[in-house]
Amino acid sequence: MTDFTSATQTIPPVFTVPRHVAIIMDGNGRWAKQRYLPRVAGHKRGVEAVRETVKACGDLGIEYLTLFAFSSENWRRPQDEVSVLMQLFIRALEQEVGKLNTNNIRFKVVGDLAPFDPRIVELVKRGESLTENHRTLTLTVAANYGGRWDMMQAMQKVMAARAIAGADPAAPVTEAEFTPHLSMSYAPEPDLFIRTGGEQRISNFLLWQLAYTELYFTDALWPDFGRAELDKAVASYQQRERRFGRTSEQLRAALPESAPAANG
Repeated sequence: MTDFTSATQTIPPVFTVPRHVAIIMDGNGRWAKQRYLPRVAGHKRGVEAVRETVKACGDLGIEYLTLFAFSSENWRRPQDEVSVLMQLFIRALEQEVGKLNTNNIRFKVVGDLAPFDPRIVELVKRGESLTENHRTLTLTVAANYGGRWDMMQAMQKVMAARAIAGADPAAPVTEAEFTPHLSMSYAPEPDLFIRTGGEQRISNFLLWQLAYTELYFTDALWPDFGRAELDKAVASYQQRERRFGRTSEQLRAALPESAPAANG
C-alpha cells in the first residue's frame, strides 16, 4: 500500500494538471439510439473513446486514470446487453493489454471479480501481472464495483486483521487502519471526477475517495469523448479553488508571492 495523503486528515498537494482523473463513462446506449443503431454499437465505439482518453491522459502527464466500466448495479440491465458487455470486456482484455504494456502503462481492475467468467478473471490477472512495474500511467478499470461494496469489504478486512492480531474488535476504527484495505489504496484520491452523458450524480462510484474531488459533468456522450473534451474538463479544474475546508483568505496567505492565484 502506498502512503497517499487523505484530504480529510491533512491538506494534500494541488497540481495544475490533475494527478488522478476518475470517469463515469455514460451515454453509450443513447449515442447508438441517436444513430438508429443497436446499443452494442455504442459500447463498441466507447472502447475507442477509452483508447483516445488513455492517450490524452498520457500526453497531459496525468498519472492515474480510473474508468467506471461496470457497476455492481449494472447486472440489472437486460441479459443480452450484459452478455455483450462481457464479450467486449474479454475482447478488450485480449487486444488492449499488450498495447498498454508497450506504452509503459500499468493496468489494474478493482471490484468483485467472483461473478465473472473465469476467462475474464484469468485475463485480468495476466494483464495486472504483465504491467505491474509500469508507472507512466496507471489505468484502473472498475468492474462489478460499487462504493458501498468497497467500504464494506474494507471493514471486513479490518475485522479479520484484528482477529488475527488478537486486537479488540470493538475499538474505534481509524482512517489509518481502514484506508489500506480499500480497493484503490495504491492510488491517490482523485483530483478530478468526470461524468459524461449529462447525468449529475456519482452513482455509487468511489464514495470514500471522492470526498474532496472536483466534480465535472458534461453533456457529451461517452463515445464522443476524447482529447478536446478532456481538455475542457481539465481547464475547468484549473479554475477551481481547492480549499479543503479552509477559507479563500487562508489559501491566498499560504501561497508564495510568485505562485499563481488559482490552483497552482
